[in-house]
Amino acid sequence: MANDPFVKIDLHGLNQEEAMKVIDRALANASSATYQIQLIHGFHRGTNLRNMIYDWYRYDEKVKRIIPGENQGITILVLRELY
Repeated sequence: MANDPFVKIDLHGLNQEEAMKVIDRALANASSATYQIQLIHGFHRGTNLRNMIYDWYRYDEKVKRIIPGENQGITILVLRELY
């Protein structure tokens, strides 16, 4: 993952605390080559995770912005802009 520009993490089946540990680890391991971390949380049961991601990680210094993914079950943490 260290040099991957686009990282995907499946959070299905995790509670908020477990998901935060996984996301925190991904942010800590993200290199300067990492543009985005795509968090796959699901829609029906993943809305709690989605809300936690927006509420918690909008304040993280590594996260430039948070955007919705291709569907409602995905949230993307943008670490660097694509130019």
